[in-house]
Amino acid sequence: MSHDYSPDGLTFGESDAEDFTLRDDPWALFSQWMSQAERSEPEDANAMALATAGTDGLPDVRMVLLKGVDPRGFVFYTNVESAKGGELGENPQAAIVLHWKSLRRQVRARGPVGPVSAEEADAYFASRARVSRIGAHASRQSRPLPDRATLEAEVEALSARFGEGPIPRPANWTGFRIAPVAIEFWENGPFRLHDRVRFTRAGDGWERARLYP
Repeated sequence: MSHDYSPDGLTFGESDAEDFTLRDDPWALFSQWMSQAERSEPEDANAMALATAGTDGLPDVRMVLLKGVDPRGFVFYTNVESAKGGELGENPQAAIVLHWKSLRRQVRARGPVGPVSAEEADAYFASRARVSRIGAHASRQSRPLPDRATLEAEVEALSARFGEGPIPRPANWTGFRIAPVAIEFWENGPFRLHDRVRFTRAGDGWERARLYP
């Protein structure tokens, strides 16, 4: 069965009615698209696939949540001893894609990765739900787990240990920022004649190019 994937209208800043800055600023365009996705996606508009690779060169991918974005890059948080943390330690570069089915759009980006500041990590960790903060201490992420009961027992023990007091950020839990060298915006077009615009880092600015679908 074929579908006519017609978008509601292209939004790459080429219409006189649109903000001119969208033509040359990928961050302004991303902000607009993310705002629209937060209104239209049923849940987790900030979910993104994160691809990494270690020294063996074999790629790995998983879903994570985008927890910060500004002209410095895209931020997510994890245990540095996890599989992705280990791969980023060996090969500090990554690629991401956010796909918004409700809007028939996606954004891809790739570039080098570095840790966020301790202050940024502390602030985000403190904003998490209490059980999530305890879980960050309990989970030996990506390592073998004998059974679910073992994890639940560890969470219960840590809950008793911390009581109602503060829960510090674990030393092995932090954020990473992808500083993109390229960001591509894709929007469904009729009969698979999709619309694609790629921004490529050029010094302190960006070069913009339209791509064949």
